[in-house]
Amino acid sequence: MSQDKRLRIFFTGVGGQGTLTATNLLARTALMCGLEVVAGEVHGMAQRGGVVESVLLLGGWKSPKLDHGEADLLLGFEPLETLRAVPYLRQGGIVFSNSDMLPPLSVSLGVSHYPDLDSIKSEVQKVASQCTFLPCRELGTKAGSVQSGNTVLLAAACANGVLPISLEMLAKGITTFLPEKLHASNLEALRLAEAYLKA
Repeated sequence: MSQDKRLRIFFTGVGGQGTLTATNLLARTALMCGLEVVAGEVHGMAQRGGVVESVLLLGGWKSPKLDHGEADLLLGFEPLETLRAVPYLRQGGIVFSNSDMLPPLSVSLGVSHYPDLDSIKSEVQKVASQCTFLPCRELGTKAGSVQSGNTVLLAAACANGVLPISLEMLAKGITTFLPEKLHASNLEALRLAEAYLKA
């Protein structure tokens, strides 16, 4: 993807996953790449388990607003939240999502039902022209930190060419903007994401 293309990205996950950390890392890396960045509103509960949503617009947008049917790219850090965020995706948009489930409290209490992954994928594919589900939690844990599963998702989008940011620049963003103690696990998560896509 060329650097001059405008791109609207919608992020969704649950509190405690590091969704906002991933949003900030991508925004700061994009700035480092010379891209114009506008960050949208952040919605949701900061508490663990609450829904967290954020917006990032690349390529010279004037307003940090994103309505239903406008996102070019949906990055979902939890499968059910990916499904719930699909209304924000434009027809023919692209989805990268974690496939490892983290059921909300309502499901744990038996108040609501969690659909199976195949059903979620089927619904997402009705809107998305391309949708990729990766075991981010599993790969993050393998990399040394479950939180680095978010880097798996970002790296997959970069490796795919959907984002105008190379894996090399994402690696530089990791070592520039994340605390040093997080470098090793996140760089390994990046490597594991690339290997997973090639497998």
